[in-house]
Amino acid sequence: MPVIERSATSAKRTSSNDGTRQLLQWGSSMMGAGVLAALLLQTLLGGFGPTGASTNTGWFALIVALMCLPFGGLLLTLGIAKWLRNRSLRRSGTWQG
Repeated sequence: MPVIERSATSAKRTSSNDGTRQLLQWGSSMMGAGVLAALLLQTLLGGFGPTGASTNTGWFALIVALMCLPFGGLLLTLGIAKWLRNRSLRRSGTWQG
């Protein structure tokens, strides 16, 4: 098989599985975990005030929320952007997947 045909075949494989689905799954999972941690902190774990959380478990929930919300938001934003780009490429006819 010539090199040109192999690269065209591999380009088709990578474009159909470019990681968009994984970005959307992991981003939404991390956002969900962050929102759940924030809700638990406010409702069951004593909430937080100007000096931080009021319990040790509340501090843990605060740390989880402050880690998951920004990173999950970035992953979810990137996944949505890639999904929209793939969608526009499919509509314009330049999609190779």
